Amino acid sequence: MKSKRMTPVQFIPISFLLAIAVGFGLLMIPFATAAGESTDPLTALFTATTSVCVTGLVVVDTFAHWSVFGQGIILVLIQIGGLGVVAVGSMILLIGKKKFSLGDRILLGNSLNVDRNRGLLGFLVSIFKGVFIAEGIGALLFMIEFIPQFGIGKGIWISVFQSVSAFCNAGMDIIGPNSLIDYNSSPLVMFVTMGLIIMGGLGFVVWFDLYDGIRRGFKQKYSPRQTFSHLSEHSKVVLAMTLILIFSGTAFVFVSEYSNPDTLGNLSLPEKLLNSLFQSVTFRTAGFASVPQDKLRETTCILGNIFMFIGGSPVGTAGGIKTVTAFLFFMNAYSYITGRKENVAFHRRISSELMGKASAIVFVSIFTTFVMLVLLVSRGGIVLTDALYEVVSALGTVGLSRNLTPRLDTVGRFIIIVSMYLGRIGPISMAFFFSKGKGASNNISHSEGKFYVG
Repeated sequence: MKSKRMTPVQFIPISFLLAIAVGFGLLMIPFATAAGESTDPLTALFTATTSVCVTGLVVVDTFAHWSVFGQGIILVLIQIGGLGVVAVGSMILLIGKKKFSLGDRILLGNSLNVDRNRGLLGFLVSIFKGVFIAEGIGALLFMIEFIPQFGIGKGIWISVFQSVSAFCNAGMDIIGPNSLIDYNSSPLVMFVTMGLIIMGGLGFVVWFDLYDGIRRGFKQKYSPRQTFSHLSEHSKVVLAMTLILIFSGTAFVFVSEYSNPDTLGNLSLPEKLLNSLFQSVTFRTAGFASVPQDKLRETTCILGNIFMFIGGSPVGTAGGIKTVTAFLFFMNAYSYITGRKENVAFHRRISSELMGKASAIVFVSIFTTFVMLVLLVSRGGIVLTDALYEVVSALGTVGLSRNLTPRLDTVGRFIIIVSMYLGRIGPISMAFFFSKGKGASNNISHSEGKFYVG
């Protein structure tokens, strides 16, 4: 009997499960736990999942519970999870000079969520070079703050960990128990962290398009507007959506939290603006906190849930349904309401297939959020606002928490583990399922029926 080859839709989720399993095994090694601490299987599983899924929700303090060896394992898992298990494996094989078959290239293209076979390996190498350069620069900048405070050895280690975690949008740190709250008046730490988060969340395709566009702009002496006009329509949507979300979020947080004594109320005006900007950025799947998340007003939490649900952009390290998906979803509604026959963005028509895929991803994501929320609230004694914030944070691989996760029982933690896993592989798997699936019913043409909606 001829065995069937595993499809990318099946392989990609399984690759993340394997990475979680390996991480779980390594974190169960006694040497991975700090002296005086003990690690139970559920804690190891939760930590491995949150690291590979670059979520950032934790049930123990990363800086105190894990040894340097354990923190190193977590850091490697974050890097693998941020870049993608298949991409990292492919890079290792490429370094080993292994030849790639057509199936290998298709799998790699699917894992990176790009439709290309030609130049794919070169694209992969460019991604890794760009990532390590960005993380290296980030680490060097962090050292300016952390070496004087923690000493050379520990300062370098914290800087490297912080840079990788920020770029991969993981939100985990080994500084202390308060995330970045103790540094919310440090422009260096705040801006470097935001820069890494945004770079990772923009997506690699946008990186290279921007690089080529700016280089072309200098040669041709284009104005900034002309340079922008020569970018791909994908990059234009990503950049426009990113700027809109960041600055609208900043304004909303500033107004909502301005007088809240537990968040922005006691800060100076420049610090309020800085932390409003940071909160807006970190909502987008980053997970670092410069103000206590459990002290945010409910109006801010509502905005946060929307931003966490949207997340970053495709072909990057961020989670969520992605900015382009959200754009297409709203564009579809806008086109119908305004009576437009075509969906057009930046003078380019958007195919009905893409519109259908975006709608499917949004629907499945909302449905999954609802199911996980009901399961978590059913545990009893959980405030709905906190439960929704935690579930959306897990599914969006954000990592922001209103201090609910450490208080959950075993079943509650398993619900969050499943949510983190689905959030990491969900958008990828859903996108390929709806774009590549060819049902037998497509070969049959049916007469049009009459239905009533609205």
